[in-house]
Amino acid sequence: MPSQPDTLDLVPDQNAVAAAMQWLEGIAEREAWPPKLNFGLSLSVDEALTNIVSYAFDDPAEAGTPPSVLLSCSQDSEWISLDIVDNGRPYDPTKTPPPPLAATLDDAEVGGHGVRLMQHYLHDLRYARSGGRNRLTLIVRAA
Repeated sequence: MPSQPDTLDLVPDQNAVAAAMQWLEGIAEREAWPPKLNFGLSLSVDEALTNIVSYAFDDPAEAGTPPSVLLSCSQDSEWISLDIVDNGRPYDPTKTPPPPLAATLDDAEVGGHGVRLMQHYLHDLRYARSGGRNRLTLIVRAA
């Protein structure tokens, strides 16, 4: 039977990513996640949340509703599922193709490779938009 989800409400500001990383580290320690699992999920949450905080919201003074982000992590014997729900502008990262890989390090450009990294570490990455909210679900094997 799945456990009750751990949740964290965030204001998407300059402190949101650090707060989320601290919250996730607490769960990882409590659940004794292996280092590779913890690293991959932490990297993925960091990437997704950084993009949400940086790009999903217009000027809060002009917004009709306050910007918000809710993280929810649940685990059963096989899977860990982490939802990131925000009320920012619609954006489906699963539909954006990553830029081509550079042939050499000198040709490499910074940026645009976050989804590729997330897909490497996650078993599945899902997006849905409903009721004016984005839901990005990150899924990894618990074992």
